[in-house]
Amino acid sequence: MSAVNETKFNPAVFFLTEIPGKEDVHLWISIPFCLVYVTSIVGNSLILFAIKTDPSLHEPMYILLSMLAFTDLGLSITTIPTTLGIYLFNSREISLNACFTQMFFIHFLATLESAMLLMMAFDRFIAICNPLRYASILTLPRIAKMGLVVVLRGVAIELPFPLLLKQFQYCRANVLSHSYCLYQDIMKLACADITFNNIHGLFVTLLTLWLDSLLIFLSYVMILKAVLSIASHMECLRALNTCVSHLCAVLVFYMPEFSLTLIHRFWKSSSPLLQILLGYIYLLGPPL
Repeated sequence: MSAVNETKFNPAVFFLTEIPGKEDVHLWISIPFCLVYVTSIVGNSLILFAIKTDPSLHEPMYILLSMLAFTDLGLSITTIPTTLGIYLFNSREISLNACFTQMFFIHFLATLESAMLLMMAFDRFIAICNPLRYASILTLPRIAKMGLVVVLRGVAIELPFPLLLKQFQYCRANVLSHSYCLYQDIMKLACADITFNNIHGLFVTLLTLWLDSLLIFLSYVMILKAVLSIASHMECLRALNTCVSHLCAVLVFYMPEFSLTLIHRFWKSSSPLLQILLGYIYLLGPPL
């Protein structure tokens, strides 16, 4: 009886979830995931190779781009293998420790990605609003220090998540909502009061993703103000063109992330299919 209770309250594994109702076409579903995986790995690796081998690209904008590409490589390697395991081999089980480890790296890399996008917005702000001081403000040693700070911030903020979850017993159905592990998803399976965890998770989200997105928004407000003061219409368009790719990356990253966070915390009766699709867009879109 004690062994049964121990199994009931401390499951050895969680079960990952595929797209519901599509079990008969798993092989076909795996094809786009394989393409996304290969494209993300090869594309970001080529970016890193090009920046490393071309001395003319050893400038702040491209150094920041290489840091973003490295983060995206980590996101792809962390998430897509478990997804492919489901659709290719029907491997839905993941141990608690493996799940907590994957969860830490997903949230850590997402925090890192957010910080990289903020640093790139700061780069565009300096380049457009204060171009004469660009080289003296964004020196390579300063960028390295900024990178170290955001890495330390990510570790300090995200490391408590798996430590908090390891304290819980899990007595509910140990089936997750995605094909990878997220903090909000695991937390709901605990047979304990998770009020503190909810508040802590929301506070961390506000302190990282929401704060970063607010600062990016303010950067672009000042960029737009500076650009509109340019007399030449062509110069105005040229300045805005340097921001287009970054703005697209910001939208692709933040929109699904905010939607997924709000759904997990405040709209728990939402369609599982909606949660799964948003989750895939959130984690696979930016690296791709």
